[in-house]
Amino acid sequence: MGKVICPWDLITNFVTDAFVGYGVPKEDAEICTDVLLESDRRGIESHGCNRFKPIYLDRIKAGIQKPVTEFEIIRETPTTAVVDGHDGMGQVISHRAMQMAIDKAKEYGMGMVAVRNSCHYGIAGYYATMATKQGCIGITGTNARPSVAPTFGVDGMFGTNPLTIGIPTDEEFDFVIDCATSITQNGKIEYYERIGEDVHPGTIIGRDGKQLEGDAGAALKKIRNGEAALTTLGGIGEALGGYKGYGYAMVIELLSAILQDGDYGKALDGKDENGNIRPYHLGHFFIAIDTEHFLGEDLTRKKAGEIVRSVRNSTKAPGCDRIYTAGEKEWDVWQERKDSGVPINESVQKELVEIRDELGLTQYKFPWE
Repeated sequence: MGKVICPWDLITNFVTDAFVGYGVPKEDAEICTDVLLESDRRGIESHGCNRFKPIYLDRIKAGIQKPVTEFEIIRETPTTAVVDGHDGMGQVISHRAMQMAIDKAKEYGMGMVAVRNSCHYGIAGYYATMATKQGCIGITGTNARPSVAPTFGVDGMFGTNPLTIGIPTDEEFDFVIDCATSITQNGKIEYYERIGEDVHPGTIIGRDGKQLEGDAGAALKKIRNGEAALTTLGGIGEALGGYKGYGYAMVIELLSAILQDGDYGKALDGKDENGNIRPYHLGHFFIAIDTEHFLGEDLTRKKAGEIVRSVRNSTKAPGCDRIYTAGEKEWDVWQERKDSGVPINESVQKELVEIRDELGLTQYKFPWE
């Protein structure tokens, strides 16, 4: 059967009702749904519907993520805050934390909120875009379960740790760079497993220090049990600059733990000393810079637009007809999908049917049925 297109209104209403069925309050469920489906709107399928059941619903059911979010402000100043999310919904915690940073920036020029004890927050670009839509530069990062090896190491010591920055432009889409500091991320390997694609060479290192190849499912199991790890941007060793990805990954690890006294590294593996599952206790940070406190939003957008267009209009390499800037490909995907829906692969189709039947949401009938 392959992929089937599911209309946006259908998948949006269903995912929201499913979150509610798992105990998430309606207003929070709408935020979780918006973050989740923003991945699919941008073509980042590794973080969209593919992760709905295993990363969110299954963790709620297992008791390691709380459907009702307690957002506790531990400390606050006019420009900063430290928040404890108490293992609630990562999207809800992060949406509120980024808006806090934006509100502070609007008043004082800059704002930063550091979060501890959160859960997976979806695509980081969502929160950077919250800032750009409101005329701010937005910066966010998060740590994650340890699966990435440092340069010259083979242990998974930190997460895929995205460094994400959004800058408002005068174009239809803002400049938003949202990518892991590893070559690839766990979600992409999970996606490869679902569609039957092998791992890409150079993206995973084994205990012997050599690259791992072949079946994505087998590679994922090795990463989970410590027999392999993802590689940082630049790859294995230093020849192609692997130390650069390693260094930036460490920046995110530090900013996701030191300001909020949060967990880090191996403590984020979701297991206690007896091997039993437990909450992940992730840390995030959110920074907003208000452009009006400099020379104004209009000038900022105009200048940023000029810069990105100058790059896109530069000389193309032979055989290439287009140079992209960050956010452009995602915008193109949205133009293709906005009037149709989200493509759902066979394994996710089965999961959505199971969720519907489990919750008795009989009002929903999917296109593949």
